Amino acid sequence: MPELRFDDGAAYEQMMGVWSRLVGEIFLDWLKPAHGLRWIDVGCGNGAFTELIMSRCAPVEVQGIDPSDGQLAFARTRPGARGANFREGDAMALPFAADSFDAAVMALVLVFVPDPAKGIAELVRVARPGGLVATYMWDMVSGGFPLDPILAETAAMGLSPTRPPSMEASQLDALKAYWTAAGLRQIETREIAVQRTFGNFEEFWQVETKAPSLAPTIATMPPADVATLRQRVQARLPADADGRIVYGARAHAIKGCKPHSP
Repeated sequence: MPELRFDDGAAYEQMMGVWSRLVGEIFLDWLKPAHGLRWIDVGCGNGAFTELIMSRCAPVEVQGIDPSDGQLAFARTRPGARGANFREGDAMALPFAADSFDAAVMALVLVFVPDPAKGIAELVRVARPGGLVATYMWDMVSGGFPLDPILAETAAMGLSPTRPPSMEASQLDALKAYWTAAGLRQIETREIAVQRTFGNFEEFWQVETKAPSLAPTIATMPPADVATLRQRVQARLPADADGRIVYGARAHAIKGCKPHSP
């Protein structure tokens, strides 16, 4: 299966950055972190969630890690992320010493990690004893992903856009199992539901089809098939009286604390 690559930070901002902030705001409200912490944001992408940490949590340090140079370049241009450090790195081999951070988080990343357990183990390793380890991820299995209205119709047409390698990791039961196996304590979970509004269907289509899981598939389709796909998706998302497209997505979140050594 082809690897999903997120390299265009500006396109990702239009497509997923808004969704990320909608969920990220609620996620941070739920975490209730103290000010003055050292954070690591693993899979920071174009810095959408990093910017929230900077603006809301008064951190003394934020390290953003991502494998994409293009995403990191965009993250460095964010005025609200000024002061955060962004560097290339692998979620399964973080370039930091053990016990380096008060809060180790992943935002909308875990299903893209080839070995989720290894990625979580790395979060735990770099968190200090007593530190926070948390993530949130779209419900990729049960219809919570923002792109599901399009993906459902591509599947109905016999098309197979690239999907993340670890989709089952988005489920609450799987997250609980991973956090428990990693030895974390005081584990809590929650569902986060959000809604997004597009001015019209054309705006929705232009924005959401920028996704790297969709764009290559749509680019190779005959124009007649693209038109059919648009019609099918539009039928799934009827506009309101003002022509707007309003629909929701759902994420699963989990948090826990790294235990102190016996």
